[in-house]
Amino acid sequence: MKKAVCLLSGGMDSAVSAAIAKKQGYGIYALSVDYGQRHKKELSCARKIAKFLGAKEHKKIKIDLRQIGCSALTADIPVPVGKDAAGIKASKKIPPTYVPARNTIFLSYALAYAEAVGAEAIYIGANCVDYSGYPDCRPEYFKRFQDMADYATKKTVEGKRILIKTPIIGLDKAGIVKKGLELNVPFEHTWSCYQGGTKACGECESCVLRLNGFKEAGVMDPILYA
Repeated sequence: MKKAVCLLSGGMDSAVSAAIAKKQGYGIYALSVDYGQRHKKELSCARKIAKFLGAKEHKKIKIDLRQIGCSALTADIPVPVGKDAAGIKASKKIPPTYVPARNTIFLSYALAYAEAVGAEAIYIGANCVDYSGYPDCRPEYFKRFQDMADYATKKTVEGKRILIKTPIIGLDKAGIVKKGLELNVPFEHTWSCYQGGTKACGECESCVLRLNGFKEAGVMDPILYA
């Protein structure tokens, strides 16, 4: 069976992306990263999603991006609240929840893991439609990372590529919800809130975009909100 490393945060986007990989016939090697994020609940959700996917392996790597900080997710900076979905999508300003170079760091670990297990692909649940404008979620970013990956590994010397796959990058949140329902993704075991509470806040940008996606898809979000 062909193999794919799936970056699995515990959020709905990564869960749907990994479910697509499974549907496309890949054996799943899940990779989650404990990077010092305030919303650590997503890591327990990642374990549940990996089990649902029947992952061959599920590795959790611990790194400390709090040593770098400069993000509301890794430093004592308030998580912004108060915008509606339209306001979030219309904003031209990158919010403080952006973690510097996060996807580059995660994809680098995923590339090493993919090479180690002989995987043909890496799946990441990035999205550039209903999102907060993070620069490392854009299609052109992944194209450039693919260019780098094509030069970076032993496999490429042997004439083989590790493909960077972003299957939901062009979907809005409603489309992601619908795709997840089609693939029976257990959304009740996913987490999106940035605040780090036991219940989702419903007010941070991630919660607002998630709730709007479920509303537009015509179904109820199954997780609990404060």
